Amino acid sequence: MKIENYGFAEISHADGVATVKDPVGFSRRTFLVTSLASGFAAASHPLHAQAISTDTAGLKTAEVSISVNDGKFPAYVAMPSTGTNLPVVVVIQEIFGVHEHIKDVCRRLAKLGYYAIAPELYARQGDVSKMTDIGEILSKVVSIVPDAQVMSDIDATIEFATKSGVVDATRLGVIGFCWGGRMSWLYAHHNPKVKAAISYYGLLDGMKNATIKPTDPVDIGSKLKVPVLGLYAGTDSFVKPAIVDAMRAELVKSGSGSEIVVFPNVNHGFHADYRPTYDKSSAQYSWKLAKDWLKERGV
Repeated sequence: MKIENYGFAEISHADGVATVKDPVGFSRRTFLVTSLASGFAAASHPLHAQAISTDTAGLKTAEVSISVNDGKFPAYVAMPSTGTNLPVVVVIQEIFGVHEHIKDVCRRLAKLGYYAIAPELYARQGDVSKMTDIGEILSKVVSIVPDAQVMSDIDATIEFATKSGVVDATRLGVIGFCWGGRMSWLYAHHNPKVKAAISYYGLLDGMKNATIKPTDPVDIGSKLKVPVLGLYAGTDSFVKPAIVDAMRAELVKSGSGSEIVVFPNVNHGFHADYRPTYDKSSAQYSWKLAKDWLKERGV
């Protein structure tokens, strides 16, 4: 699938079968990605001229390695060059992994005073940065990444940040885009210590699988305790108006204060400035909403 069609046409998100022996689907697997990609993922090209590049003035940035029981996975960190007790924001990647756009989001957050960290959550399943087709990424990697693995790796990412000595981990936020937007909803349910979460056009249904993806966000909407802000596109073929309405109804039941904002006449990926679906006005306004959501909830 060409990137200019991503979001406009239906595609299959059917899960594959994780080639693992354990019940949660992620131990005893070889880590295939041990370092982050440089630049943009191959499938995201051609790069569009409006792509934003945030400088590192006043920041510390680094690629780090996070240890877990079965090995290590890489992550990108950006933070102010001075200061302590920094609030933490975990940035959850798009389907393209932790490529340049996700690193840039970390730098934007660091400019606002956050310790921003983006873990590479496909590290056991494959390197998507070199794949040239979105369909290949979805079928060969995304479809076999267990949700339990993602939840555990984000837990480990927060533990890594906490041990850095420069953060106040009680001021914890999560923001995810596309694939990571779905994970923002799920992680907010998994970890009630999160003060605020944001989902940019994360799938609300359609990825459930009995073994490795047992829950869709709509299934846990009524159970949320963490306030989640959903930022969605009005013409996104992946997230139809009916499921947005269903999710809103579940969120009302939760009492979490979660909300969904739909931007009319824009498509999936409207925040991704390197993609043809980028919409500057919606991106800028949604980013303001995201920043306010974090600040107003103590992150």
